Amino acid sequence: MNKTELVKKIAEGAGLSQVDAKKALDATIDTIKEALANNDKVALVGFGTFSVAVREAHEGINPRSKEKIQIPAKKIAKFKAGAELADALK
Repeated sequence: MNKTELVKKIAEGAGLSQVDAKKALDATIDTIKEALANNDKVALVGFGTFSVAVREAHEGINPRSKEKIQIPAKKIAKFKAGAELADALK
């Protein structure tokens, strides 16, 4: 499912126009991005939790030249599914 299809489903499910559903989805995504950028956690009970983790610097190998390279530390977004979502996938 892509974003357009998701907007259609949200509009149908919530009785909104597709324009309003897109605005709501965009606002939700932007809010989650802002929270993660501020190292906050976003917990949606029953769905899951978005959080930020730090991937430590480590040594890797360039597959073309086989040289060892240093890979810098970076922040990554993590998602852990909630119990209701996990049960729905069984």
